[in-house]
Formats: sequence, structure tokens, C-alpha cells
Amino acid sequence: RARAVPFLPQVAEARTETERVARLKELYDELLTFLIDEKLIRQIARESGIRVTDADVDNAIENLRLQNNLTEEQFDEALAQQGFTESQYRSDLKRQLLRLKVMNQRVRARVNITEEEVRARYEEKARETGGEIRLDVSHIMIPVEDGSTATEVASVRQKADGIRDELTPDNFEAKAVELGGGELGWIAPEDLPEELGQSLGLLKAGEISTPIKGKTGFHIFYVRDRQVGGDNFPSFDEMKQELYREMLDSAMRRQEKVFLQEERRKATINRML
Repeated sequence: RARAVPFLPQVAEARTETERVARLKELYDELLTFLIDEKLIRQIARESGIRVTDADVDNAIENLRLQNNLTEEQFDEALAQQGFTESQYRSDLKRQLLRLKVMNQRVRARVNITEEEVRARYEEKARETGGEIRLDVSHIMIPVEDGSTATEVASVRQKADGIRDELTPDNFEAKAVELGGGELGWIAPEDLPEELGQSLGLLKAGEISTPIKGKTGFHIFYVRDRQVGGDNFPSFDEMKQELYREMLDSAMRRQEKVFLQEERRKATINRML
């Protein structure tokens, strides 16, 4: 009931007594689960030797105060306005820090955000704002004659696969001149026929595609670089750290939820509310 106090004004906004009772029950159910999770976290912390010291709490409060550009007096006033005493706030913060330490030790290893995933998120954001993905591309073309039989097409594919096995970023340009092809320059995947553009759009900078069947033969693409078109959209390097933190926070929340579900299943819990 004490932990429910900050949320009671929302319950009181209910238009009918029935709705108010339903909201209150839902609130208590959620808080009870949260309190159970806190107890599980304390048990895990005790078993793992994880603890939060008064110095940890002092440092966290100081960091919060500095981040919000508040003096000590202003910070105390802000706590009072939110209905916290200093003792209550320190106790609440200590619980948060303990949860954070446990999750960093037990959950962080489950989360791996690669640079490729961050770049994919960057490009997704670029598309959402109207930015265009462009690629610096060279290609090699292995033609298929009009009217070729399925066996003849398969033979050309086998030849294309053999060529692909020999290609590296270092020899691609020379092979393109030798075999037929060359630089396409900066293009968007949408500039090519759909069957080629979709596959090209999946390639990372420095990557060479497998042979891709087009209308006139098999294409092998080499993407030298990728970028987002548009002068107003930040570069990948400018957004990389922010996007990484966002993706890490989101992944940690998902894994924390899974972890606590696992811990609840292992525990004996008697809900009496």
C-alpha cells in the first residue's frame, strides 16, 4: 500500500466506483509482482555477493544532481515536491542500484549488439525520415543467351559460382575488366530491377554478393561503401553511440523480463493479495 501511494491519483480519476476498484486491483497486482521481483533480486544479490554501499548511493545522487544542474538545496526541494523524504529516496535508489548491478552481472552477457545491427537501425531511421540509402558498387556480368535451356542456365550459374569463389575486394576491379563489368558508381537499390536491387540492398560495405540471376544473366556485385543520402541527416559515426545505447537499453529490458520470469518459475511464490 505504501508503494502504491504515488499512483493513487490515477486510480482516483476513475469515473465510476467499479472502474476505481478495478484500477486499484490492477495496480496492486502489478506492484505485488514488482515487489516479488525485488525480493528475488535481493536473494540473487546475496547469493552472488553483490551489494550496494552508502558510497554508491551518494555517488548516484551526486551524478543525478549534476546532470540536472541542481544545487543540493534545489535537489532536496525537488524530492520534497515528489513526496520523498531523504531516507525514502535513498532507500528507493539503493533498490534501483541493486537491481542494476544484478542485471549487469546476470543479464548483460545475454545481450550482444553488433555494429551491423546498429548500422541497420541507422539506415532504418534514415528511411523513416526520407533519407536514401546509396551504395558505391562495381559488378561483374556473366551473360545467359536468350532461349537458353534450364541445363544451359545451370551451367552458366556453375561458371558464375566458380568466378565468385576467386573474387576478393583486392582483385575485383581487375576481374571486372577481364570478365565484363566495371564500376556502377553510387546507386540506390531502387535504381536496379527489383530482383537485383533487393539483394544488393542487403550487402554491407566491403561485401561481395553471390551470383544474382537477372533477366540477361548473373550479376556479382561488390559494394565498396554505403551511405545515406541527404544533407540534413547525421552521419553514421555521429549517431552510432546514441543508437547503440538505445538498442542496448531495449535489449536489456527484454532480457531482464525473460530473466525474472525464469527466476519466478524456479522459486516457490505464494501470492496472498
